[in-house]
Amino acid sequence: MAVTLTINGKAQAIEAAPGTPLLWVLRDHLKMTGTKFGCGVAQCGACTVHVDGQPIRSCITPHDTLENAKIATIEGVEGSAAAAIREAWIANDVPQCGYCQSGQIMAATALLEGTANPSDKDIDDAMSGNLCRCATYMSIRRAIKEAASNM
Repeated sequence: MAVTLTINGKAQAIEAAPGTPLLWVLRDHLKMTGTKFGCGVAQCGACTVHVDGQPIRSCITPHDTLENAKIATIEGVEGSAAAAIREAWIANDVPQCGYCQSGQIMAATALLEGTANPSDKDIDDAMSGNLCRCATYMSIRRAIKEAASNM
């Protein structure tokens, strides 16, 4: 049975087995590969997307529980916070290998959408669980603060 999901503002009928994680619907069914697989157990943050404006781990979220939700992925996240984060990410040379960056950007965007001037603790709390193999945490913090000041 098809489930209709609204992803990046577009309603899409999805034919997938019940309980299929949203991550695999995005990557395998819709060929949206910006959201990454990292650990599969919601511990690394690489698969972070927004559901109704909140960051969630798509690797453990069954797609068939999201029929009335608004889902945003790295390919379609919009708004002033997303634009400010992208600009600050580039200006601060945040990405190294880049693998975790879509999840990092999604988490940072959600933070700025809810907190205009985040403290270090706000940033730590919002970004905890988003792991970076290259340890760009200080660059991420600097970019988030810059993005907040540019909004």
